[in-house]
Amino acid sequence: MIRTVNVLLLAGCVAVPTVVMAKDASYQGTVHVVHGEATSDMARGTVFLDANRNSVFDQDETGVADVLVSNGLQVVVTDDTGAYALPAYDDMNVFVTKPTGYAVPVNADMVPQFAYVHKVAGSPPLRFGGIEPTGPLPQAINFPLIEDDTGAQFECLVFGDTQPYTNQEVSFVRETVGRLLASRDNAATECLIFEGDVMGDDLSLYPRFKKIVSVGGVPQYYVPGNHDLDFDAETDRHSFDTFRREFGPEYYSYDIGDVHFVVLDDVRYPCNGVDDHAFCDLSKTPTYNGVIHQRQIDWLRNDLAHVPEDRLIVLNAHIPFVTYTDATAQKHQVDNLAELYEIIGERPALGLSGHTHTTEQIVPGESFEGWAENTGTGPVPFHQIVTGAVSGSWWAGDLNDAGVPHATQRLGSPRGYYVITFDGSDYVDTYMTFGGREDEQMHVSFNTPRFRDWAKDLFAYVDIYDIPSDILPPVTINDLGDMNMVTRTDLQDGTWVAVNVWNGSKESVVSVSINGRPAIEAARTQAGEGEAVLRGVEYADPLALARQSTNGRIAFRSDRGGDDTAGFTTWKGVEWTGVPGPLQAWMLTSRSNHLWRADLPADLSAGVHILEAVTTDRYGRTFRHTMPFEVVEALPPMRFQSELFE
Repeated sequence: MIRTVNVLLLAGCVAVPTVVMAKDASYQGTVHVVHGEATSDMARGTVFLDANRNSVFDQDETGVADVLVSNGLQVVVTDDTGAYALPAYDDMNVFVTKPTGYAVPVNADMVPQFAYVHKVAGSPPLRFGGIEPTGPLPQAINFPLIEDDTGAQFECLVFGDTQPYTNQEVSFVRETVGRLLASRDNAATECLIFEGDVMGDDLSLYPRFKKIVSVGGVPQYYVPGNHDLDFDAETDRHSFDTFRREFGPEYYSYDIGDVHFVVLDDVRYPCNGVDDHAFCDLSKTPTYNGVIHQRQIDWLRNDLAHVPEDRLIVLNAHIPFVTYTDATAQKHQVDNLAELYEIIGERPALGLSGHTHTTEQIVPGESFEGWAENTGTGPVPFHQIVTGAVSGSWWAGDLNDAGVPHATQRLGSPRGYYVITFDGSDYVDTYMTFGGREDEQMHVSFNTPRFRDWAKDLFAYVDIYDIPSDILPPVTINDLGDMNMVTRTDLQDGTWVAVNVWNGSKESVVSVSINGRPAIEAARTQAGEGEAVLRGVEYADPLALARQSTNGRIAFRSDRGGDDTAGFTTWKGVEWTGVPGPLQAWMLTSRSNHLWRADLPADLSAGVHILEAVTTDRYGRTFRHTMPFEVVEALPPMRFQSELFE
């Protein structure tokens, strides 16, 4: 299909149509369900080639052999006629693993239709409705396919935590994800993957969200997150019922090219009285825990038993398998990770997750203090990426040039998404900011004595007061002055270049050169060799922290709007009003696992200098960032010198 998108050409200021290639969205339909009570306690049906694309298994249509079908526990392979039979039980998902070379139908919102939910009595009363009663097992559940030869080379876009709590924040999704998808060439894009927390608790916003994302014309695959829950569910059995109604199974698999994608549900809610952790105690408020339940573990074993050992496995989950950001936290990592590692074994694998609102590259052999205690595992056996958050720091902060909160993420990365290109079982991942270029992969700032004194005051303030506050903060971004102006005293007392490589890993190489001099090798501030997370003014990202330190939008107030439009809200209606101030302490970039440090030479002369930061990533790609900065004997006055005119 070819779409035309109107864009404004600045040179002539004339709106002209730009041709954008998109996926063929014309194969829309559903799973073919033949109603009428089944003749046994087996779920039966046929996976068939939908020759006339009407989603109905017609008499002249043929079945497709060797396709995986599951009931969420057992996995069978269709016979020569495309037929399958599976044991039935209440509250199951019957789904097909989309095979390579084929496509399943999508609905009008581009959500693939590959599953049937069987829940005889439906959900218990839930705020957002859950699943309507399905009644008895149907006579047949047939899965339509069409031929769709993707080939071995394709790309997927991966989005972490969009997490809008309000219609205003859904609009921010439109202005980022929607605008991106409407304007880019999606011809090679086979899937959009949303790594959970698709919504921010208000599940009534799902329909608007899906319509916005559908503008890309690309099939969407969803992972359930802890803010996609039916929080009024009394057991984990029903906790993702509304998610299942909107998107399909909470765990499943599908094949594209030479890649086997697996979506996992690693959010148990409520965990109270189930998991043996203090926060899961029955006396506590209902909460979630990071764990993969046993039926799902058994399903994964059965699923992978049919997948060739050399096939790349891409595991998608919401809660990270392990995370640097919350390395010492039990609920923010996977309890039974050792069992998952055992199932994957020596297979080539990539793990993708969200949840922490950070970008994290975790490469094989890397480890941090807290992982063994909380997951029972040591150094990671396969590559894992925590994919950041479209919402950044929960849509908080001042508005950027696009009218969207900058919401700089907790480890300093700007808001963005991943492009993963696949070639057979090989892949390359690239982090992209919204509106940014592929060669923009880092930012650079200076950690000076002046910054460290400023940051100490900021950290002390957020540790004492509730944020947001009516108490005037001791410092704002204005008190930093010109961050790219360094005094000779700064150099003598210790100043270094802080390079935040947004997608940097333990395997990245980073260097800094001044005025073309020989490069100075930069050291990663976290080695990833089992040490604890290091935080504080020496491990902070100055530029990210400056952006997070002062939010003028908190103080916005009008005579017309009064309290209704004052400041802004995040989360479940939390009001950010008061004096301009920082984000909350836990949201500040006081540490990062993708920050590098290179000492500035103490003998730099006064004047303007050119700094070039260079990074080479784990795939051998090199990226550069060039910027001028000044060395001065003393900081000059930064405001208008009115005394000269008196």
